[in-house]
Formats: sequence, C-alpha cells, structure tokens
Amino acid sequence: MSYTRMKRCISHAIFSSSSPPPSLSVFSRVLSSTVRNPRNLYAFRSIRRRNLYWAAGSDTLVSGSHKEDGKSREVVSKKEEEFEDLKSWLHSKGLPPCKVVLKERPSQGDKYRPIHYVAASDDLQVGDVAFSVPSSLVVTLERVLGNETIAELLTTNKLSELACLALYLMYEKKQGRESFWYPYIRELDRQRGRGQLDVESPLLWSKAELAYLTGSPTKAEVSERAEGIKREYNELDTVWFMAGSLFQQYPYDIPTEAFPFEIFKQAFVAVQSCVVHLQKVSLARRFALVPLGPPLLAYRSNCKAMLTAVEGAVQLVVDRPYKAGESIVVWCGPQPNSRLLLNYGFVDEDNPYERLVVVASLNTEDPQYHDKRMVAQRNGKLAVQVFHVYVGKEKEAVSDMLPYLRLGYVSDPSEMQSVISSQGPICPVSPCMEQAVLDQLADYFKGRLAGYPTTLSEDEVLLEDCKLDPKKRVATQLVKLQKKTLNACLHAIVELINQLPDHSVAPCPAPYAPLIK
Repeated sequence: MSYTRMKRCISHAIFSSSSPPPSLSVFSRVLSSTVRNPRNLYAFRSIRRRNLYWAAGSDTLVSGSHKEDGKSREVVSKKEEEFEDLKSWLHSKGLPPCKVVLKERPSQGDKYRPIHYVAASDDLQVGDVAFSVPSSLVVTLERVLGNETIAELLTTNKLSELACLALYLMYEKKQGRESFWYPYIRELDRQRGRGQLDVESPLLWSKAELAYLTGSPTKAEVSERAEGIKREYNELDTVWFMAGSLFQQYPYDIPTEAFPFEIFKQAFVAVQSCVVHLQKVSLARRFALVPLGPPLLAYRSNCKAMLTAVEGAVQLVVDRPYKAGESIVVWCGPQPNSRLLLNYGFVDEDNPYERLVVVASLNTEDPQYHDKRMVAQRNGKLAVQVFHVYVGKEKEAVSDMLPYLRLGYVSDPSEMQSVISSQGPICPVSPCMEQAVLDQLADYFKGRLAGYPTTLSEDEVLLEDCKLDPKKRVATQLVKLQKKTLNACLHAIVELINQLPDHSVAPCPAPYAPLIK
C-alpha cells in the first residue's frame, strides 16, 4: 500500500470512529502535521533529546524509587496517598454497584508498598456477578487506535497488542493527573507488575536472580522473550508514523527517543501481568486492560471463572462461593507454570496444565530419512516432533515417544519396507533395539536432571525456609516441579527396561539414532 493510500485509510478510520470520552479526544483528530511532513521530525530532534532525560525519570509506567541504607524504596508523596482509590474513581466514572472491595496485604519485605487485591464485599454464591466494568472503562486497541482497521495495520507481524497498549499508557502517564486513566495507571505503578506472590516477572530479574532458574528451559525462554520485546521496541516508531495524531500532545517525542528500552520493558511487563484475553470479540478488542481485573484478581489454574465480554461491559461471574473479605480468583487459562512465572510472577503447585516439552527429530543424515518422515507423517508425527509431558501422565508420554524413536533405529532396508507397508506405527522390535531406545531416552532425562545445580530433596529443604527470598522461592518451586516430572519419566523408563526379557543383551548400534533435545 502506498504512503498516500495508507494515510487516507488511517485518516478515514479516525474520522469515522465513534466519539471517545473527553480524555481520549486527542484520538479523534487527523494525522499530525509532523506525519504529513516527515521533515518536521528532524527539525525538532534536539527537543526530543531534551525530553528523553525527563521521560526516563519518574515519568514511566513504573513508579520511581530511591535508596535508603542501600535499599531501593518507592517514592510516595502525600498527595499520591490522599488521591481517591481506584474503586471510588471507577464508581465516579460509571461503574455500577458491585459486590467487591479493594483490600491490601503487606509486601514481602519493606521494599514496596502493600499489594492491593479484589475481595468479596458480601457473601457470594456460584453464578453471582461480582462486578461489571463498562466498556468505557476498559482499555483496548479499538479505543486506543480509533478502530479495528488501524489496530490490524499496527499489529501485523511487527507489533503485538501488548506493545501498543504499553506505549499508550506510557504516553498517558506523561500527562500526569490530566490523563483520564491517571487513577488506573497509579494503581499499576503501585503493583509494579508483581503477581499474587509479590514477585515480578523474571523479565525484570537481575542476572544473579535468573541464576535461580539454572537447568530449567524457562531461563532460555526469558532470554527469548526479552529479545522479542527488544525487537518490538525497535518497531515502536511505526506507531508514531502511522498514527501520529494519537500522540499530538507530544508530537516531537518519537517513542524510541521518548522512552529508553529499560523503561519500555518495565511498562511492557506491567501490561503483560494484567492484560485479559477476551473471547468472542473482534481482534482489536481481544486484549483488554480491565480495572479490577488482574493483577488485583488472583489467577488460579483450577478455577473456571473468567472475565467475559458482554454487551457494553466486561463482567466476572464467580464459580464458587465466597465469604465476605475473601480474595476472588479467576482462571488463568491452560498455561504451564513456566508461562505463569514468565507472565505473572507466580507458580501454581496444583496446576493440571503443568508440562514439560521434549523435542525429538529424525536424523537427516539417515539414507532412509525421507521414508521415515513419510511413515511418521502417516501416523500423525513430524520430522521434528514436539512431545508434551503432562504432570501425572509421564508413563503415557513415554509410551507416545517410543514408536517414534523406534522408527529412527530401523536401519535394514528390508525392515524399512516392512514398516512402510504396515498399518499403524509398527516397527520390528527386538530386545536389543528396545534396550537401545530406552537407554537413549533414559540418558536424555538423566542429562536434564544433571543440568540443575540442586537436587529435588535440596529444593524441598530450601522451601521450608520462611525467610527465603520471594524470587528464589518461586524459582525453586518451578524447578522442583520440573524435576518431579523428569524423575517420573525416568522411573517409567526404568520399569520398561526391567521388563525386557534379557537384561544382559547389548543395545543395538544406531548409526542414525533420532535426536532428542
């Protein structure tokens, strides 16, 4: 699409959008003169650079802090403490009467202010509507960017919804108390992206703290996510060029010059910890920031209640009875603990969706690779196959891997022809081949366990320490659960080895054994 056509499309989309609330009136105007004349961008570069220092201070989505006695402490002014709380503000802006109240519990340590959480204000029964937040008080890309057309343009390939929402809140915070969303942003600052266990996402941990995850695949996932956030940061100026009128109050602040990367990452993580994925709505409304939603609501894996989009609102219907004062929980979706820690800073030890990933692949150097790939595809597997090992179903997972691995061990061309002509995942299985397959799988799980610096029993002793650092606690909880699953897989393999008819048989050589990682 040419620049002229794109500008015309965006201008039409902004003009044709419905009237926003007064705080968002800036979004109803056409592209700023800076976007119409890109040369203006360079004329005011010095202004942007002066603004950089200002933006990097307290004007971020996460509150500023200072050090006392070598410890970082939050800076909280008396005016901030006297400002009306989030729930009062919501009621003043149209939130109907609800059955919840905001309460607080102390932080672990004295570094941050207490955490707020949503609790039942009255006794609740299954099926009761705890609250219903009007759409006018919900932040979505449709509201931020004018309409769905622009949202799709911005989030195609390069930018995620989370990046756009984070950038929007960062610019909103630059307006201070003039921002419509000031009370909500103030609450997000207070929470600082901390989950229900008072822990931030590992994306904000130091190198020393990330070492708690040594041996866990989650450590690499943190690095990959951080790199992804950096790539999105480098694309943020796309928002400014395509929809510059959204930020006309600061028309010379290109995002990457207005906000350093570390500030953007903090804002991204804060938004990540509270964004809700709504179902059965348009793409531009599927990711929403809902006041009274997470992180004020606690997530739980075995809960069925979830925030739901209804006509003109987002509501929560509880799935269990509550006594007045009890913290209200919602379902976090089918996420393993590694994802819960990465997104929300907590680990659920009763998570039925906890799983580990094993990736097996056929050896591409095998002369019979193409035939084996065909047989694997015929049986619903790929040349590079991902196996999920769910907690409590380790035996089933091992049984699912064995036919695939046996296929990799077939070396005789006549045997391969027999496999090709057979129905189902059938391979000729001799005791020596089975021994080789099971030995390889056992060595794989032993290797993963050896990658952790501590043993399972040492983790359990560590978790008995009530003064354990919160980040180290959740990291230890995660690796402990992973080790339990790995040990269960190893135990299932040993049982199969013990069932072989002749334990003295030597494993068959496997010049083209499958790869496992």
